[in-house]
Amino acid sequence: MKYLINNLIKQLNYWVNKDTKKCLYYLSFYSIYYIIENGCVICFMKKLRKGERLKIYCYKHDGTLEHTSDEAIVIEDRDDCLIVGNGRTKLTEKDGHSHMTNEPAVLFFYKNHWFNIIGQLKKFGLFYYCNIATPYIIDGNIIKYIDYDLDLRVFPDGGFRVLDRNEYNYHRKIMKYPDIIDNICKAELSYLIEKKRENSGPFQEGIVDKYYQMFEEIKKN
Repeated sequence: MKYLINNLIKQLNYWVNKDTKKCLYYLSFYSIYYIIENGCVICFMKKLRKGERLKIYCYKHDGTLEHTSDEAIVIEDRDDCLIVGNGRTKLTEKDGHSHMTNEPAVLFFYKNHWFNIIGQLKKFGLFYYCNIATPYIIDGNIIKYIDYDLDLRVFPDGGFRVLDRNEYNYHRKIMKYPDIIDNICKAELSYLIEKKRENSGPFQEGIVDKYYQMFEEIKKN
């Protein structure tokens, strides 16, 4: 994973004084196939089949593994994002402790944006947990991404709250986040909040329920 992070930073540094949009473009397409060109990683995202079973690995900026999830079943691999689902699944934390999640979820991993969105179908309503994070990669049968601390929590009544600003500022200092990553994370958080206010994408009414029903059908087959 350190190889991915080192090339990620190299790529960001290359484009920082050139074109931020191009920087985001290149980052959105890095995967398990690598070509080094002008100090950048250019990659090609492989297409996943409906029903494929994956795992999820979440890393931090320093390369440490933050947590893993044992199940992610592909619902749809779209041009803009990968949509997966899971039921009660095993979540293992960095200290080795594990527990079962309490509810099914539909997860949206983006190819062009620095966040992922989890729709949690709790007994008392639909919650969203949104992580500011790099675009994902697929490594074998594992979804991998780097988490950048900031989270957006959305409640069933439509209210929302930004979480972990202090953790972000602390990690930015000790892990030495480059300025370009800081700028991207903050810009993507603003964009995510705007999507929530517009109730677009996964926040649109009925979208999570639609994909959860598709997930249930896949599990039956």
